[in-house]
Amino acid sequence: MNARTGFLARRPEVLQSTNLRALAGPILICMILGMMILPLPPFLLDLLFTFNIALSVMVLLVSMYTMKPLDFAAFPSVLLFSTLLRLSLNVASTRVVLLEGHTGPGAAGQVIESFGHFLVGGNFAVGIVVFVILMVINFMVITKGAGRIAEVSARFTLDAMPGKQMAIDADLNAGLINEEAARKRRTEIAQEAEFYGSMDGASKFVRGDAIAGLLIMAINIIGGLIVGVVQHGMPFAAAGETYTLLTIGDGLVAQIPSLVISTAAGVIVSRVATNEDIGTQLTGQLFTNPRVLMITGTIILVMGLIPGMPHFAFLLLGAGAIQLGRVMKKSAEAKKASAVLAEVLPAAAAPTENAEASWDDVALIDTLGLEVGYRIIPLVDKNTDGELLKRIKSIRKKFAQEIGFLPPVIHIRDNLELRPNAYRIALKGVEVGSGEAFPGQWLAINPGQVSAVVPGTPTTDPAFGLPAIWIDSNMREQAQVFGYTVVDSSTVVATHLNHLVVTHAAELLGRREVQALIERVQKDTPSLVDDLVPKVLALTTLQKVLQNLLEEGVPIRDMRTIMESLAEHAPRMPDAHDLTAAVRISLGRAITQQWFPGNGDMQVMGLDANLERVLSQTLTSGPNPGLEPGLAHTLLTQTEMAMGRQQALGLAPVLLVQHALRPMLSRFLRRSLPQLKVLSYAEVPDTRNVRVVNGVGAG
Repeated sequence: MNARTGFLARRPEVLQSTNLRALAGPILICMILGMMILPLPPFLLDLLFTFNIALSVMVLLVSMYTMKPLDFAAFPSVLLFSTLLRLSLNVASTRVVLLEGHTGPGAAGQVIESFGHFLVGGNFAVGIVVFVILMVINFMVITKGAGRIAEVSARFTLDAMPGKQMAIDADLNAGLINEEAARKRRTEIAQEAEFYGSMDGASKFVRGDAIAGLLIMAINIIGGLIVGVVQHGMPFAAAGETYTLLTIGDGLVAQIPSLVISTAAGVIVSRVATNEDIGTQLTGQLFTNPRVLMITGTIILVMGLIPGMPHFAFLLLGAGAIQLGRVMKKSAEAKKASAVLAEVLPAAAAPTENAEASWDDVALIDTLGLEVGYRIIPLVDKNTDGELLKRIKSIRKKFAQEIGFLPPVIHIRDNLELRPNAYRIALKGVEVGSGEAFPGQWLAINPGQVSAVVPGTPTTDPAFGLPAIWIDSNMREQAQVFGYTVVDSSTVVATHLNHLVVTHAAELLGRREVQALIERVQKDTPSLVDDLVPKVLALTTLQKVLQNLLEEGVPIRDMRTIMESLAEHAPRMPDAHDLTAAVRISLGRAITQQWFPGNGDMQVMGLDANLERVLSQTLTSGPNPGLEPGLAHTLLTQTEMAMGRQQALGLAPVLLVQHALRPMLSRFLRRSLPQLKVLSYAEVPDTRNVRVVNGVGAG
């Protein structure tokens, strides 16, 4: 009650703060229009010019401390408002200069007077030169370069959007991200394209501001001469000096913030998005190699020894660079020595005497293991928060949500016997998959529709066997434009691991996982569990039924339906395979939805009537029926041909057979055609229509 009262008490303050922020834009526009229309006293002009300088410095600092351009997505609007503010100040100051300029150099305020006298020494010729140089730097160098970068970035960002969308879909399908994260990444891609497009147009504001500043300066000088000589009777030389200095001061006080804002725009569009600000990037990449510093210092020293050169400056900077390089080299060697010592000390601390063997020496095999070469270690290093560790957590979570149980923890260790970039995935100590990953490079996977080939190292996608190419980071966007699905090295390993975990889900379901499932169901329906396990059904039989379902790609999320079906059939069906067939009928709606979403027709493959009759006779020939070799070869060949026709039509590879034949055909065809799914007519709900589009054995 107290918390709610406090919230209600604070709510007006929150709403008031929100309303004030919403009014900031309209108030600023009204102020800008007011400065253009209403006369301003010199004191207020000083405050506004100072605010303009402070605003430009603040924008520059914010741009330097952002991690990526989208962190300052409001920059194009800030650029527009700052340009309007400067122009309105130019209008207001021009009015004051022309009206009160005859009274002296302080007529337009102390800020303009300071810029006109102290910065250029009171010499209007020097002021004009400085003003023109600032405009050339701003207009020809910074603004033009930033505008070109923004234009090219906008073009390439738009071209790369389809490839980035495919990469997001690939991560989503692989279970590496959820729907919310995918939606967020798609929004960021759209915002990035809009940002660079806005920056391309906003750079024209600064260019127009520079041209307007030059015109305003010329108009003020000419207008000042006319007003001073004609209206106030001032001598031509005095009028020229007074109004020119005021105009130069006015131009400099506007052009310096303009130059700072233009620099901020260049910083924003020219940086590469990383997890570091621009200052950290510069110092971290310019001053990390001691050899570079020492060679640079040596060159500067040699130049300083040349007769006629400024020896003090060159020798001082050269010696400083060499000393800095030596200090960095010693620091790097000390770190390397401490790392080696840390590896040696544990080995030296080991007891020299052989201790008696104990049960502690028995090492149990991990259910799931990932071994990596030494170059992949940064991806799984806890100290550096390796990217692969996060993805492995996401894999386990998505597996639990989609398959229906929590897989074992994946134990990761380094293996110096592997190649530097190799990794190995083991299930209960046996290798089930391996591959290579190259940190810092990207894997461009060819989905079959690429428009051109990118340079790189050809390879094969370890998860699905698609042709792929390892490429450098600078080729990533180009590969996406060509139609490749581009993923980083951690995603390659994570996708391969996810594929193998799903494929071997039945082997991962152990007695401990089944017990945890029972305890989970018991929280919701305790009577169902108590009446079934272990009174009617043994825990091992339940485990076998669940494993049978997982082997055929059927999730076990609906444990309530599974256990209700087992409770109904277990008293008269002791065999686990018979119970599995009964459970599949109960899960029929979910099974058909898995392969045929919606309520449309199920376009499946079917058995030829003659072949079906022969298989039915084989099934009734004995307790352990087997297929005659010739019949087995014919069945396998005909099924493979029908499956090819089915996939060519873009349909799911599903074979629909009689309920009695389904277990035998599923076990036989699963080994050679793992993508084929065998369903029975009994598993199809009455509300679904079935249409056989390809026959097995019809030829």
